[in-house]
Amino acid sequence: MAEKPWDGRFSEKTDKSVEAFTASIAYDRRLYPYDITGSIAHCRMLAKVGIITDEEASGLVEGLGTIKRELDRGEFIFDDSLEDIHMHIEARLLQVAGKVAQKLHTARSRNDQVALDVRMYLRDETHQTIDLLQTLRTVLVDLANGHQDVVMPGYTHTQRAQPVLFAHHMMAYYEMFTRDQARFSDCLDRINVMPLGAAALAGTTYPIDRGYVAELLDFPRISLNSMDAVSDRDFAMEFLAAASICMVHLSRLSEELVLWSTSEFGFITLSDAFATGSSIMPQKKNPDVPEIVRGKTGRVFGSLIALLTLMKSLPMSYNRDMQEDKEPLFDAADTIKACLSINIQMIPRITVNREILRKAASVGFLNATDMADYLVNQGMPFRKAHACVGGAVAYALDKGKELDQLTLDELKSFSPLIKADIFDHLTLAVMIDRRQSLGGTATENVARAIAEARKALARPPA
Repeated sequence: MAEKPWDGRFSEKTDKSVEAFTASIAYDRRLYPYDITGSIAHCRMLAKVGIITDEEASGLVEGLGTIKRELDRGEFIFDDSLEDIHMHIEARLLQVAGKVAQKLHTARSRNDQVALDVRMYLRDETHQTIDLLQTLRTVLVDLANGHQDVVMPGYTHTQRAQPVLFAHHMMAYYEMFTRDQARFSDCLDRINVMPLGAAALAGTTYPIDRGYVAELLDFPRISLNSMDAVSDRDFAMEFLAAASICMVHLSRLSEELVLWSTSEFGFITLSDAFATGSSIMPQKKNPDVPEIVRGKTGRVFGSLIALLTLMKSLPMSYNRDMQEDKEPLFDAADTIKACLSINIQMIPRITVNREILRKAASVGFLNATDMADYLVNQGMPFRKAHACVGGAVAYALDKGKELDQLTLDELKSFSPLIKADIFDHLTLAVMIDRRQSLGGTATENVARAIAEARKALARPPA
């Protein structure tokens, strides 16, 4: 059983069951690069202000470098009795560098140490997530750009409503993921705050230089309240909230890919490389990738709820409960990156079934609103026009026809305002291109949106 740094106060050794129960090393070991980087910065600061000598600092930095190489190579030996990654590194440093290792923890606590590690970890994870979102947005714009002439039914309440361009539909997801990227960029501002120097909760009596540490670790800001610095994880909650919203959008996209790939829809065909088969039914091609993405959404939601619940009743300042923040945070960060990455690979290999989409947009009275608009332009109030076209739809249903399949005389029986040019207004191309309001599905609008998106994507992510 390893010696504990607090053994001087205790008359009994920690029970092995307690060591096993309280240990976090199984998952917090992934923080080691940040823990070592933070320790090196802390060490250099201690030397700068004269708390340790330059020679002592050199020995400590060299020792920390040795430990990092051991960890990188998978040669480091872990021990549950040492609880967490901080104690593992501290114990190993004593072996590598000698007694000078006992000076490294001067003017800091594990409380501000772990807060620093988590912030540095999450800063990197956020940057990676932003980069992946940038790539996913590019993939969606490419898909839209290659299908600007494809018409499909747009839906409300899962019922065919009005025709839209397939590219317009894809650009809707582009806008969603653009906002997701902005949310991560925004939360990065609150993640990127340097807490080291808060010590246990009250600051320290040593003449430390927090600004110098922040400079070494590339933090633009320093925490202004020592208790807040060690006691809150709102920056992690914010990351999980942004991740949860992003997963909502990934799940909605997944749902449509699942539906569209069915025989009932047939709108798209997923690549065989991104589908699986059945163990019993030879004919099956299952959309497992989007289904799993859809399923993993609940996993990220759960991580957010777990952390919110963990933090909601904690008194100031640090409490051991907060050890439980890491597993949900790590899992959510891994999950959202995996889901973004697989979509980046899958989406470019989707086959869009143009004719099936056009055919679907040609039936189901998707031109009814345009017929009502035609009557309005002839001077009929919209509500009256709505009722008039509703009557025509009922009639066409009874006849087993679409509105544009009725004769002119049949249409005129519903209103004398209807002229022969009505049929020009009921074609897919005209219906699409008449929707020229800002943000509408008109061909020119969509082309412009794609061009603007390309300009935006040419700029590096914030």
